[in-house]
Amino acid sequence: MKKAIKAVKEPKVAVIMGSDSDFSIMKGCIKLLKDFGISTEVMVCSAHRTPDKAAEFAKNSENNGVDLIIAAAGKAAHLPGVLAAYTSLPVIGVPVKSSTMDGLDSLLSIVQMPSGIPVATVAIDGADNAALLAVQMLSIGYQDLRPKMREYKNNLSRKVEEKNKALQEKLKEI
Repeated sequence: MKKAIKAVKEPKVAVIMGSDSDFSIMKGCIKLLKDFGISTEVMVCSAHRTPDKAAEFAKNSENNGVDLIIAAAGKAAHLPGVLAAYTSLPVIGVPVKSSTMDGLDSLLSIVQMPSGIPVATVAIDGADNAALLAVQMLSIGYQDLRPKMREYKNNLSRKVEEKNKALQEKLKEI
């Protein structure tokens, strides 16, 4: 008798940008997610210009296999909060630096969410940290991500040690 092979779901993150101009900021985030073996769904969707699309996406995201949403937006930056209002999935907001107020407006728009609608928020243009936070959050349910994150952090540590070693060599020349 053959045993049925149960399909194991892969982690999936939706990366939503308020504008295509945000892609240059979010490109590294998408690459990091893929490097960790996380599938991505990437699209442009505006909280203000396509609010119905944003609401529908968020409402259906869990049924479409999405585990977590990363949303990037600049200026008024309502996209992460709008998506969070329509889903029970975790949402990570990436405030994008705009020509106005150097991104402070974006940061405040995302971080100051009302009670009951949480959005985790990273630094202005902190897309890579959004990906890494997503990996850490997903590792609760996808434990194969934990050793990958440990290795990533070990590589960071090795790089710092290499830089320190190079600095120590330069100091000998002084």
